[in-house]
Amino acid sequence: MSGSATAYAIAVHKLAAGYGPVPVIRDVSWRLAPGSLAAVIGPNGGGKSTLLKTLVGLVAPAAGEVRVFGRHPQAVRRRIAYLAQGEEVDWSFPITVWDVVMQGRWLRRGLWGRLDGRDRERVRAALAQFGIEPLANTQIGSLSGGQRQRVFLARAVAQEADIILLDEPNTGLDARAQHELAETLIDLREEGRTIVIATHDLDCLTECFDQVLALKNEVVAVGPPREVMTGELLTALFSRHFPSIRDTGEVVIHEH
Repeated sequence: MSGSATAYAIAVHKLAAGYGPVPVIRDVSWRLAPGSLAAVIGPNGGGKSTLLKTLVGLVAPAAGEVRVFGRHPQAVRRRIAYLAQGEEVDWSFPITVWDVVMQGRWLRRGLWGRLDGRDRERVRAALAQFGIEPLANTQIGSLSGGQRQRVFLARAVAQEADIILLDEPNTGLDARAQHELAETLIDLREEGRTIVIATHDLDCLTECFDQVLALKNEVVAVGPPREVMTGELLTALFSRHFPSIRDTGEVVIHEH
């Protein structure tokens, strides 16, 4: 990978990665400028989650390179926040909203770092930014889907993350909560953060996102939403579905 990778928040070159002898993703090359809001779309099993986990250093490349701000993901781990799918979280664990957001300060400081009043103030500010101060002492599992997302985004802000990766953040959210999440992601981008979400929900992509990466184990297409999300491409991407694009730019996927 050339030295120009340092100009990008994310630079992936001929990446192959997975969990066994056969890679889930292969020959993936992708670059994303800092301060962008991007979506990774594709079918189940297409490699969206694998790509995000590779970007955060949870999955090692089998081939190719991954650079985040020009460096190995592990070298800049404190600058990356990863919000896993809801099914990967133990919602019964007895941890409060305050403690979850405080985890962001531990990630920033490191395991042996000492937290002080400034860290607590960062947590309070993050809670206030997302309007969840009254929930500070609430057990995380008792919250609604939208509230949970705000808590984990508050943790990312408390961490002072420059890149936020979200895996299927719309799952379980009603229409209002999805709209609020989209507005929140736009606000975070305006703060200068780089946001990447892996998603099945194609609504709002033409309005909210700077870039779409269409992934089906390999890169199918990448570019601005209105260029990538054509009927022909979406039919190839979701082979068992038939997409249609409304005049508003909203994408509707019809089951076969």
